[in-house]
Amino acid sequence: MSLKIHIDDSAPPYEQVRAQISEQARSGALPVGYRLPTVRGLAEALGLAVNTVAKAYRALEGDGVIETRGRNGTVVAAAGPAAVREAASAAQAYAERARRLGLAEEDALAAVRDALRAAYGE
Repeated sequence: MSLKIHIDDSAPPYEQVRAQISEQARSGALPVGYRLPTVRGLAEALGLAVNTVAKAYRALEGDGVIETRGRNGTVVAAAGPAAVREAASAAQAYAERARRLGLAEEDALAAVRDALRAAYGE
C-alpha cells in the first residue's frame, strides 16, 4: 500500500487517506482481505496524528470499503451486496431530488455522467 499526503492540497489529510485507500481498493491494488496497517502504524508512517488516520478508517468503514475484525485487524472488504444497496439508495435519493428540482431526465443523467467521469478520472 502506497499513500502520499500533500500538505499543500486543499483536501484535509484524513480525506486524502480515505480517498487513496478507497481508490486502491476499487482498482484492485488492495485486494479483498488485504490487511491494512494499524491506525497507529499508518499514522506514524505518514507523519499524521492518530486521530486523523482513525477518522479516515471510520469513514472507509462507513463506506463499506474496509472492515475491522477486532484483534484480527482491519481488512479491505468485499464490495458486494452492501455496496450495491448503498449505491442504489444514493441513486434513488438523487433521482427524487433531481425531480423535485424540476430537472429533465436528460439533464439529471448528464449531471451523473459528469460526476462519474470526475470521480473515476475519465
